[in-house]
Amino acid sequence: METASWATAAQATLHCLTGCAIGEVLGMVVGTAFGLGNFATVVLAVALAFVFGYALTMRGVLRAGVPLRGALKVALAADTVSIAVMEIVDNVVVVTIPGAMDAGLGNWLFWAALAGSLAVAFVLTTPVNKWMISRGKGHAVVHRYHH
Repeated sequence: METASWATAAQATLHCLTGCAIGEVLGMVVGTAFGLGNFATVVLAVALAFVFGYALTMRGVLRAGVPLRGALKVALAADTVSIAVMEIVDNVVVVTIPGAMDAGLGNWLFWAALAGSLAVAFVLTTPVNKWMISRGKGHAVVHRYHH
C-alpha cells in the first residue's frame, strides 16, 4: 500500500472533474436546449461524463503505448468509482437546488448551480480518491503510464 497525499488525491480528482465537467456541462446544455425532462437530461449528462472521463484517461494511456483494450481496462479501473461518486454528488446537488434544472441556459441560476454542484462534488470525491490511491486502486493504476 502506498501513502496517498492530499495533493495527489486532489490532482486525481481534478483529472476526474475535468472529464466529468465536460460531459456534465455538455449533457445539461443539450438536455436543456432540447427541452428534455430533468430525468433525461441527468441521464444524458451522466453518460457523457463517463464517456469524457474515460476518454481523457485513455488518451494518456494510449500515448504510453498501451493497446486500446488495455487502455480501456486501465480507464475503467482508474476512474469508475471516482466518476460515479462525482456524478452522484453533482447531480443530487444540482437537482435539489430549486429551479436550477428549469432555469434555462440564459439564466445565472442554471450556471451557478452547475458550477456549485461540481465544486461540491470535487470536495466530496477527493477523500474517496485518497482512500483508493492509498490502497493501490483508482487513479493509482494510471501512475505507471505517466511520463
